[in-house]
Order: sequence, then C-alpha cells, then structure tokens
Amino acid sequence: MSWRATVLTIFPEMLPGPLAYSLAGKALKAGLWRLETVDIREFARDNHRSVDDAPFGGGPGMVMRPDVLDAAIACANGVGSLILLSPRGRRLDQERVRELAAMPGVTLICGRFEGVDERVLEARAIEEVSLGDFVLSGGEPAAIALIDACLRLIPGVLGCAAALSEESFAEGLLEYPQYTRPQLWQGRPVPEVLVSGDHRRIREWRHAQAERLTRERRPDLWERHMAAQASCRRASDL
Repeated sequence: MSWRATVLTIFPEMLPGPLAYSLAGKALKAGLWRLETVDIREFARDNHRSVDDAPFGGGPGMVMRPDVLDAAIACANGVGSLILLSPRGRRLDQERVRELAAMPGVTLICGRFEGVDERVLEARAIEEVSLGDFVLSGGEPAAIALIDACLRLIPGVLGCAAALSEESFAEGLLEYPQYTRPQLWQGRPVPEVLVSGDHRRIREWRHAQAERLTRERRPDLWERHMAAQASCRRASDL
C-alpha cells in the first residue's frame, strides 16, 4: 500500500500544487504515494454552501462549523493521524515527521477564518500542528509543507537515501556547510580539508561545523543535543 495524504479543504484546487513537481511529483506519478482531497463545502447544509458562522460571544471573523467539518471528516475515510494545521498547535519537528511518514498516511484539515469550533476538535481528538510562530491565511500551504517533509522519508522517493542521514536535524544538529565548484569563487576558496582527500578529517570537520552552527543559530537544539549526549554517556556508564 502506498502512503496516502488526505486533505480536507475549502480550496481543493490548491492541491497538489508544488507537490506535482520534482521528487514528490515523480513519486506521485509512480504510485509511491497518493493524494486525496475532500471539499468541505460539499457538506454544507444550505444553498450558499456555508462552512462558517459568527462566533458565540462576539468578536471578529468567522468560525468553521462543527457539523459541516465533522461530516467531511466522516466521509473522508482518511488514514493515520487526524491533524488540523493551526498556529496554536505543537510545532512540527523532524521527529514527528518521521512518525507520520512511518504510518500508512496522514489526514490533514486545512483551517480557514478565525478557527475551528472547539467541539469538533474535542469530539474527534484532532491533533493540532503548527509550522511555527506565525499566521497563514489558511492551512493549505502548511499541509503541503508537512506532506513534502514526510514524502522525503518514504522509501523510493528520494534519489539518494544516504543523504537523509546527514541533513539538518538527522542527529539533532543543523547541517554542516556545503561547497561545490568552482574551488575558488570571488576570492573565496573552498575549505582546504574538503579537497584533502582525508575522509576522516572531512567527517570530523563536518561534525564540528554542524555543532558550531547549531550552537550559534539554534541554542534550543544545542541544549537538547547536549542533554541527549549526556544521557547516552550516563547510560554507557551503567
């Protein structure tokens, strides 16, 4: 069975979007994964196909109706985790991406307006996931990003699977700097160690650079990395 992404949205025409190109697009054509979209508006109960209404208690904007969204979820027959892309959700990280990629698939709800009625989130035990501390006009771009991150881990999608072991977050560190030809560009040479042919030195340099970048740019990741290292050392001493 191929990995399946089911996306509930009021704009199904936004998909597959970028997922129709490059590695994701080739894998889609090859049947390595499937994309299914569900138009939430098809489950509206009035002539205007309304999926939202004014919030109880007042306030700006509109809220997605629980009855309409629940009917769409019931019909979707999705697999894997049921996720709402939401700025108040848990921030997506590579660990969660690995978990989702290992499942048969994922079912994503693209929110719009001011949000989704809390009752359907509770009734369906919907997980909320965020790409970061910012707000988008809707969940579709976030859904595309989440799917793309998962697809890279699906066997057969990425041309060189070995690249996964050295990219950012693979070991809790950011990726080391990369260089290619020309060897000298605008007076800037490639670091000597990378053209030395000494693979041990190259591995040590890359690891040191990954640690440096993580320490400088992501102190939160560096702290977690150091804690994990300390835990491993304690375990080995037992």
